[in-house]
Amino acid sequence: MKTIRLTAAQAMMRYLANQMNEDGVPYIAGMWAIFGHGNVAGIGEALYGIRDELPTYRGQNEQSMAHAAIAYAKQLGRRRAMAVTSSIGPGALNMVTAAALAHVNRLPVLFVPGDVFANRGPDPVLQQLEDFGDGTMSANDCFRPVSRYFDRIMRPEQLLTALPRAMRTLTDPADCGPVTLAFCQDVQAEAYDYPESFFAKKTWRFRRPEPDVVEFEAAVAALKAAKNPVIVAGGGVHFAGATDALKAFVEKHQIPVVETQAGKSALAWDHGLNFGPVGVTGAESANVVSEKADLVIGVGTRFQDFTTGSWALFKNPDRKILALNVQPYDSAKHDAIPLVADAKIGLEKLSAALGDHTYAAPDAGLKASWFAKADAVTAAPKDSNSLPTDMQVIGAVQRASRDNTVVMCAAGTMPGELHQLWKSKLPLSYHMEYGFSCMGYEIAGGLGIKMAEPDRDVIVMVGDGSYMMMNSELATAVGMGVKITLVITDNRGYGCINRLQMGTGGAQFNNLYTHSNVSPIAIDFAAHAASMGARSHKVSSISELETALNAARAATETTVIVIDTDPYPTTGAGGYWWDVAVPEVSARAEVNQARAAYEAALKERT
Repeated sequence: MKTIRLTAAQAMMRYLANQMNEDGVPYIAGMWAIFGHGNVAGIGEALYGIRDELPTYRGQNEQSMAHAAIAYAKQLGRRRAMAVTSSIGPGALNMVTAAALAHVNRLPVLFVPGDVFANRGPDPVLQQLEDFGDGTMSANDCFRPVSRYFDRIMRPEQLLTALPRAMRTLTDPADCGPVTLAFCQDVQAEAYDYPESFFAKKTWRFRRPEPDVVEFEAAVAALKAAKNPVIVAGGGVHFAGATDALKAFVEKHQIPVVETQAGKSALAWDHGLNFGPVGVTGAESANVVSEKADLVIGVGTRFQDFTTGSWALFKNPDRKILALNVQPYDSAKHDAIPLVADAKIGLEKLSAALGDHTYAAPDAGLKASWFAKADAVTAAPKDSNSLPTDMQVIGAVQRASRDNTVVMCAAGTMPGELHQLWKSKLPLSYHMEYGFSCMGYEIAGGLGIKMAEPDRDVIVMVGDGSYMMMNSELATAVGMGVKITLVITDNRGYGCINRLQMGTGGAQFNNLYTHSNVSPIAIDFAAHAASMGARSHKVSSISELETALNAARAATETTVIVIDTDPYPTTGAGGYWWDVAVPEVSARAEVNQARAAYEAALKERT
């Protein structure tokens, strides 16, 4: 057997560079890195040596680097992924939040944090945690609950089993998610005689599991017995590349579709059978159809509480749930009829089994009525003397966008309003991180999206709160020449949570600057963005915003546009109940009233 002598770090990087996807391109598109004493000598040297085959990207914060990597994978439907490395200690822990984000959203990313010395020689090393009762513990153990696969590399030859296991997890349609290979820093530098065959190019196929015969028969029987089915399209439709299959299925059988945050853009917004966004941030059209459905067909959805209205939405007393999902865990939720299979294969086989069976499509007037309301709140304001609303900002961005535009966001006010109001024409033109609703994902995520699809316009919608939490990858985008457009809506605090606080009877407290112990401050976001090299300016009206957006599309560099908005208005129409527990005891009458309403809603759900 021919061998090659490499350090463990060199072996890891050479192996990763030779793992290909079905399109014949490297599955790991590059590694984001911030070096420290736990990874600079071993991993840093290894990455330098292979920099032409496995690019290294330098970010500003370990968490936001990982966000960029995760967004990259999501935008490509999990067909490619990236890796992220950090030193031990705070660098590693900065990535744990991003690992949880990837875990919740079923997205592939490879974390390679440096770890303490396997030989224990210099214990305690700089940044090392010391567990008084467990000598095997390090900061990297925090990755265990937020990783689909976790391993600690304590000998060079462990890579021979750990790396294939990592790749299996990253490319598995059911188990897909973050992988952590905590890499002891002394082991990174140790040499070993690896088999040359270990570094041969290998192609990883994305399996399409076929449905079980018994489950399939039960699913077909449920479909044939239904009178008013509805399809809840989730993110799995995109990951399975099943948008065309979904379109063909619903057109043949005339079944209405409603979309989750992750599933939005699975069907064009103006398709006659797309009844819009569902649930807490949903449209009246989608929620009315869902309330009446006797069979709720989840396709690639994990039935999050925002989708189900905390399970109060599906009101038909005879309703059943059919869950078509590649992950058995998701297919069995809430006593669903499980159909464990690839979404594309499952839809195609179900369609064939149904033959010419069709259903009575819902009243198209529901959809027309909803979009009339949506158009009204997104229209340019006639009164330019008041602050614009977030809905009006969305309208301006929509009018300045094209079919190939990707609009993205993550947390705060915008996700709910975008889910309700944004009109997505093409698949993967709506990129929302709402599984973990992680503030700070937006700018780094926009960078990752543009790296994944350079030919698409990428517009990042971000509030002032999220911008303040994590903005440094704006400098990375500028430095890399990766053009994105940021629209910063400044409502001077956390407007979304402030409204939730008010909605549950609470006093306005500690969310908007004016209601906190921080004196109201006027942050010059345009100047801040300009200091990082972006083309930036502040606009004072919706018409100025549209002009700036058109100019940004024509520009070659990253543009940041800032606009002040009113923190209080929302769409008003649509939406659904969300289970947010209200205190049973309070001195405030408003809280007591909210509690009474909450208890009434709980009784209605049960």
